[in-house]
Amino acid sequence: MTTDTDSGIGSTARIPGSKSLTNRVLLLAAAANGVSRLRAPLVSDDTLAFRTALAELGVRMDGGPLEEYWDVTGTGRGPTGRARVWCADAGTAARFLPPFAATGHGSFLFDGSEQLRARPQAPLSDALLGLGTRVEPGPGGGLPLLVRADGLDGGEITVDSRMSSQYLSGLLMAAPLMRRGLRVRIRRLVSRPYADMTLALMRRFGARVTEDGDGGFTVEPGGYTATDVTVEPDASTASYFFAAATVTGRTVTVPGLGADSTQGDLRFVDVLARAGAQVRVGPDATTVTGCGPLRGGFDVDMGDISDTFMTLAAVAPLADAPITIRGIGHARLKESDRIAAVAANLRSCGVATREGPDEITIHPGPLRPARITCFRDHRIAMAFSVLGLAAPGVVTLDDPRCVTKTFPGFHTELRRLFPSHELPLTATESTEEHR
Repeated sequence: MTTDTDSGIGSTARIPGSKSLTNRVLLLAAAANGVSRLRAPLVSDDTLAFRTALAELGVRMDGGPLEEYWDVTGTGRGPTGRARVWCADAGTAARFLPPFAATGHGSFLFDGSEQLRARPQAPLSDALLGLGTRVEPGPGGGLPLLVRADGLDGGEITVDSRMSSQYLSGLLMAAPLMRRGLRVRIRRLVSRPYADMTLALMRRFGARVTEDGDGGFTVEPGGYTATDVTVEPDASTASYFFAAATVTGRTVTVPGLGADSTQGDLRFVDVLARAGAQVRVGPDATTVTGCGPLRGGFDVDMGDISDTFMTLAAVAPLADAPITIRGIGHARLKESDRIAAVAANLRSCGVATREGPDEITIHPGPLRPARITCFRDHRIAMAFSVLGLAAPGVVTLDDPRCVTKTFPGFHTELRRLFPSHELPLTATESTEEHR
């Protein structure tokens, strides 16, 4: 990645706010004492599910038009009373909100869709039990999860973060509301940049948190102070537009996503640079330009930016040599088994693909038309849409509407930026997106 004050020229992508930032700020604002304004929040299925879940816990939210700002009135403590909390498909709601509820007083039942029920939750349930919370988890430690809350003393705990960093983030954000704070030891942390994002936002809301010499964290008690936050564009979503620029020889700039971003997924542009793109990261924008055929012949560990590995994998057949992506085993536990889903769809396109427990290798070669199975996973749909731009007539999505989880206007924006390229939607599907 090169750093430059020039944001470049070309098409400007309109990328909505970060889901990860939006949902973290919503929770921190709910836990703070006072009214916080969240500007430019992401408005999508996941963030609206998170907002609704907080409302079910008694948090008041007001504001102007949904896409401009939300005002969150926090009380400086956990929720009270009784509530049934529907998390829909939102993993962040299922993993961030139970620790918050445990710091309050009452009975709170968390549940979600069949897809969310299938995702692992046991490390969080185990951690809450270790802190003295009375919890009744569902099968395998997952949803539905009943939390019988009477406040939390805190103390010291070990968190298994091998499958997701969200368990750690949820416990850390609840820690300032615990009577004695929290000392967290970690058993193998994946996706470290997301934990760093959590810590940075906690400090912005006034939390006192330090990283210990052994890689653990100590959070002091004392609560949060209301804070106004503007959400920057989603770096994971931006990856599709940066990749599209790379494989079509175009230039795409994302304003508001610069060198000081707290989102680790911006590092995806480093991978595109290895693949031959020209990358400029300025203080206020990032620009990617495609500079010829995609270069392959490299291995890359994308464990810390695993939400973007599918973006690279979907366009890897266009490279001049194989590409191997490693360190992504935990991506098998997301909305779908993302390694298996990518491999199966690439094979349907005639691409030679080899997968291992935590890696995938994609070989270049001719493509054949295929109907992509999205598995209700927004990132599968978005990633293969980029391949469809570069290889017209090859890709059709079986469920283009699943992108509403994080970016309802994804296909419209892709069409606006790349009007001369064919999108992988049938006329019927394209129309249905706007209903």
